[in-house]
Amino acid sequence: MSGDDRGVVTVFPVLSIVGLLLTANACFPRRAGSLLAVPSFFAAWPTSELAPQFLVVQVVGAGVLIGAGALDSTAGVVALALAITSWAGLVALACESARSGRVVEAALAAGLGPGYASTLGPLDATTARRALSTVRLALAVPFPDRRLDRVRDIRYAEGGGRRHLLDVYRPAEPVVGAPVLLQIHGGAWIVGEKREQGRPLMYQLAANGWVCVAPNYRLSPGVVFPEHLVDVKRALRWVREHVAEYGGDPGFVVVTGGSAGGHLAALAALTQNDPEFQPGFEDVDTSVAACVPFYAPYDLTRRFAGRGPDGFGGLLERFVIRRKLVDAPDVYARASPLERVGPGAPPFMVVHGAADSLVAVEAARAFAGGLAAVSTNPVVYVELPGAQHAFEVLHSVRSDAVVRGVHRFLACTYARERRDFGPW
Repeated sequence: MSGDDRGVVTVFPVLSIVGLLLTANACFPRRAGSLLAVPSFFAAWPTSELAPQFLVVQVVGAGVLIGAGALDSTAGVVALALAITSWAGLVALACESARSGRVVEAALAAGLGPGYASTLGPLDATTARRALSTVRLALAVPFPDRRLDRVRDIRYAEGGGRRHLLDVYRPAEPVVGAPVLLQIHGGAWIVGEKREQGRPLMYQLAANGWVCVAPNYRLSPGVVFPEHLVDVKRALRWVREHVAEYGGDPGFVVVTGGSAGGHLAALAALTQNDPEFQPGFEDVDTSVAACVPFYAPYDLTRRFAGRGPDGFGGLLERFVIRRKLVDAPDVYARASPLERVGPGAPPFMVVHGAADSLVAVEAARAFAGGLAAVSTNPVVYVELPGAQHAFEVLHSVRSDAVVRGVHRFLACTYARERRDFGPW
């Protein structure tokens, strides 16, 4: 056996084992709060969202190695069996992702009523069809969309350097009085940047007549909570005062975000016009018309996580709140959206992955259930089978379905307010 043949015989089993381990982890990820939750997430996230792409790569790679003689040994035959098992798992992941559209639509009908689509009018067809081409879904990375324009690095508050800048995404064709989305980035309150997250949703909305605003905010350990929330409120103040200059309607603003950004979005929606979080601008209207938090930590008091606040370990105690939970339970409770649910909450669409390894899905269920029990406005809860944390950062079949569902939820909310359909 030549050196090249021995290399092929060795490489095929190694790649098959690695592929099978990645697939198995995506199918059976570690739960939030477990010891290996973080590495499990980083391995499962791309595998579960890009299962079709992984399948193609594995099949093509196996075909090349088999053509080079990888099956000329017992190890190669075993490697093929492992590879086929991995492919079956990837097909299962892809099928699970393909069901997301039905899951989202069922959640919308349950939360808004089975006839909610009648409020959409012509938008029903626009929001129901796939937002992305097959090519863009295959590429996965959210590339700029020619249907929209982005204005970068607008200052919304003094001081803070780049952390007090925001970007505006708007339709390429000028608009007037368009509904506004405020997108809050995640990053565990200590990292993250306005250009890194929420782009699939912002591209979809901006291409369909919305104005989207994505601010930075100051991060820990440089600041202590609730300064992050205060910055979100400052961004809302900027929207009230200036978004009309970019074609937006300051009278209709919704807020969204993922992970820590979802936490801040939910808190912003549940603390509307609270002077505690508006120092120096207490009289500014910071209310929002709706809130769509993605995979957010709703409870910071450790009720739903094994060893840390919703799987974040001691991060809050060391960097964000800088007080121990046992010493300041009231501070953690006040920082938890779960503790702030009330009848005055705006419409909510809560989105969470059932397979989230970083933030316990049980907390999302408790938040959505508690909010639905007391709120006078609708609460839509979408729990996505197989979805990991940060699933919608990339373009995928699942994220495309969720983006369309969020578009429908927001379009329905906007239509009801603007056409005076009466109370929910």
